[in-house]
Amino acid sequence: MSNSNPKPPLIGINVAIFAGLPLIALVLIPVWGIYRGFDAFQWLWALAFLYLNGMSITGGYHRLWSHKAYEASPVLKWLYAFWGAGALQNSILVWASDHRRHHRYVDDNELDPYSAGRGLWFSHMGWMLREYRSGEPDFSNAKDLERDPIVVWQHRNYVALTLVMNLGLPLLLGIWHGDIIGTLLLVGLLRLVVNHHVTFFINSLAHFWGSRPYTESNSARDNGFLAFLTYGEGYHNFHHIFQTDYRNGIRWWQWDPTKWMINACSRLGLAHNLNRVPDFRIQRALLDTEFERARTRLQTAHNSDSLRQLLEREYLEFTESINQWTALQGQRYERTKEQLGGVLEEKKLCLQQKWEKAALRTRLKELEYSLKMQRKRLGLLMEQLQLQAQAA
Repeated sequence: MSNSNPKPPLIGINVAIFAGLPLIALVLIPVWGIYRGFDAFQWLWALAFLYLNGMSITGGYHRLWSHKAYEASPVLKWLYAFWGAGALQNSILVWASDHRRHHRYVDDNELDPYSAGRGLWFSHMGWMLREYRSGEPDFSNAKDLERDPIVVWQHRNYVALTLVMNLGLPLLLGIWHGDIIGTLLLVGLLRLVVNHHVTFFINSLAHFWGSRPYTESNSARDNGFLAFLTYGEGYHNFHHIFQTDYRNGIRWWQWDPTKWMINACSRLGLAHNLNRVPDFRIQRALLDTEFERARTRLQTAHNSDSLRQLLEREYLEFTESINQWTALQGQRYERTKEQLGGVLEEKKLCLQQKWEKAALRTRLKELEYSLKMQRKRLGLLMEQLQLQAQAA
């Protein structure tokens, strides 16, 4: 009986890279390690290449070019272009256009190139192995990148760059060190395989494993362990709702070396205009999600009329805070327009402007604090609901 819906044909070069190279690594690296061994020089260089490749993807391909989360100097962009090519994950143009489609159509099995809805294997690497329609190149969402000379140059010379970065540099290191094969295996092969799969974890595991504190409208999840493996990209639920923020881990203690690198580059003059989502919007997203969860719990809870009334009062206060914040942002915008338009009598207006700015900042901080307090009260309400459910 013929299959009415056959699988698309395999892409030979991708199968060789993403399936063949790991198999070769599984055989050759243990054999060489047992009979010849690897030394600290080779391990340290493999780690250095791993981080240079990985953070060129996260800081360059992802946060800079895909999401415009900050602006970078030409020096930094060239570094990203070379070391990103060394990660062997396609050119900036292809990678970023695919990723923008992923964000726009997340979990849509027909339009998201690596939709988690099609399974863990498909979202991890299966989407690259066959000629799926969802993976066909489409640069209509990347016109800005097609005007970037560095992006265009890298796209045109991508194959040569990958050969230089993945064969040429490890070969030179091996000649310098006196162990060509061992260095190629560790710095060239193992580093590349590891880099591939820790990056792919974001497309796969980060849509299946973890928490969703900011939104439940898509499958993306926050996972601190994945963040450690992926240079800070594991706070994926936050990222999918606030994709233009240069940070993924927004708390000081959250592991996000990509964020720290971008911040350090800004201090050195290599990056600027770093986008940060206002804390109020972050608190609002957290509260929106918690209100939805509380309502869902209350629908099935018994004898909880008083809790429902309490939740509605909290929601009214939440709505009022949102309205006030929106109005204050409008005032801030109008103040900025006034300052930019015309020649101001600076001496006369300087004190008044400073006073108004300080008042606006104070009120915005008060609203941020009120949302944080609401989150604590909602937490107590959820605990009460849980106690009722256990007692029932």
